[in-house]
Amino acid sequence: MSIAMPLNVPMKPGQKSSIERERPGSERRAPARLVPWETAQSEPGGCSVLQPLLAFGAHPDDIEFGCGGVIAKETRAGRRAHFVVCSRGEAGTHGTPTQRVAEAKKSAARLGATVEFIKLDGDAHLEVRVAHAIKLAGILRRVRPGMVLAPSLVENQHPDHAKLGQLARDAARLARYGGLKELRRIRPHAIEQLFFFAVTPEAEPSGITPVLIDVSAPEIMAAWTAAMEAHVSQVSARGYVELQLTRARLRGLRAGIGYAIALFPNDLLVLDSLAQIGRSARRF
Repeated sequence: MSIAMPLNVPMKPGQKSSIERERPGSERRAPARLVPWETAQSEPGGCSVLQPLLAFGAHPDDIEFGCGGVIAKETRAGRRAHFVVCSRGEAGTHGTPTQRVAEAKKSAARLGATVEFIKLDGDAHLEVRVAHAIKLAGILRRVRPGMVLAPSLVENQHPDHAKLGQLARDAARLARYGGLKELRRIRPHAIEQLFFFAVTPEAEPSGITPVLIDVSAPEIMAAWTAAMEAHVSQVSARGYVELQLTRARLRGLRAGIGYAIALFPNDLLVLDSLAQIGRSARRF
């Protein structure tokens, strides 16, 4: 059984509640106000705000295809999102590195996120190295996110995906260690949650009960669809958009909603009370 934990976003007067009556991509909405990194903890007056979200991707389209709807929902709720892409897709068959970087920047903007590109071992050459984990830990200390999203650890997918997921997991731990000599100049940081996303159905972990995020709202689906379509070099070659929308639709049907994206927690989730639990996904 999956657990659906919806994120409540106020709906406009007269807005339809089910994406089933809307065509994905038919409606767009400007992102909500984004919170700077340095003020992510609180604002004057003691108002609590959402900590930033940081997402790691091995290639320029992984984040958008794997969890773009979640990103759109979070930024429209006021959370700042930042992407770290660890290659330029230079080993791919379709699109040049320059083209893919430009597509990724456009796509991130449509989700209300910022993006940076870093160099590790290159596309299709990524290896799990301590130096890479420390480099990612340095980014975690700089951005100081509350939530981190990374590709799942399942090996039956592009090899860079699983390796990056492992590096992100290790980096989240190393970011906490104040005595790490390579990062002593940057204050340690402990994230709140690490979730894995699956870019393909084969990458979904079989031993982890997912958390389902309801992305059914028309404006969320529109933003997600537009972000995926920004990767023209990829979607013109294969039906990537249809694949991801179909996966989300099947998840939603099982949960009695329009569309849902699955995230897989690295650790047990801790709730303050039962009141924080969303509706169940048991519908069949």
